Amino acid sequence: MNAANLPRTEAHVLRGHEGAVLAARFNANGEYCLSCGKDRTIRLWNPHRGLHIKTYKSHGREVRDVHVTADNSKLCSCGGDRQVFYWDVATGRVIRKFRGHDSEVNAVKFNEYSSVVVSAGYDRSLRVWDCRSHSTEPIQIIDSFLDSVMSLCLTKTEIIGGSVDGTVRTFDIRIGREISDDLGQPVNCISLSNDGNCVLASCLDSTLRLLDRSTGESLQEYKGHTCKSFKMDCCLTNSDSHVTGGSEDGYIYFWDLVDAQVVSSFRAHSSVVTSVSYHPKDDCMVTASVDGTIGVWKA
Repeated sequence: MNAANLPRTEAHVLRGHEGAVLAARFNANGEYCLSCGKDRTIRLWNPHRGLHIKTYKSHGREVRDVHVTADNSKLCSCGGDRQVFYWDVATGRVIRKFRGHDSEVNAVKFNEYSSVVVSAGYDRSLRVWDCRSHSTEPIQIIDSFLDSVMSLCLTKTEIIGGSVDGTVRTFDIRIGREISDDLGQPVNCISLSNDGNCVLASCLDSTLRLLDRSTGESLQEYKGHTCKSFKMDCCLTNSDSHVTGGSEDGYIYFWDLVDAQVVSSFRAHSSVVTSVSYHPKDDCMVTASVDGTIGVWKA
């Protein structure tokens, strides 16, 4: 992909949240997106038509993250009320609430088979929950972090967590091995490359760092944006050719993966960009902001 194909044209603005939008995520095939925010709601959208489809309400505090299963039948969400919610998408009902975190929950993800939810908490732990069991207790707790766990990624056999303690830690679930990479700066978001070989980490010194997963070696650093006090997403484009992320001044940045040059930056929102999600196939992305809006961008 050359820089000309980057999604920089605003196709739609999705409005409906009252207050900051904390996350916006495409579903697995990119037809829909989900958002969540300070207003305690989760919203389902068709971003390509600019349509709001459904609102999910049950959280008692702000909703910080949301993820949907590959078959679009279930949601998981988390936030300030310390619980992980497991929802039925069609009916909007909460199937189960997983309790166990001692404080706010920052991030959630389903595994590949949608049988397990993993959550990352302010209580310095990652917790694993069985969606098929009626138990509300976690089946595994990982608590080797020294500070809040802000973000997580899953592979077939691993759980990867990024923490304010400055580490990205990889846990191989099959053999119980932990590998820790210390970045020396608080990590507030991690994201995997599409080929699975690299992890991109957003740090609170306004730097994104790209790590080789097999060696832990730092491959590149991306700068120019401001990220000092907010949790802000970062990700790679679907071809792994560019890195993208938001900035506290409302800008979106695109960097060339290899040489780390800023190839594009533009004002997307009137306040902090909290979230970026790149379409799995097309040159399209959604962005969310403290300004209460979700932007849909196309090439």
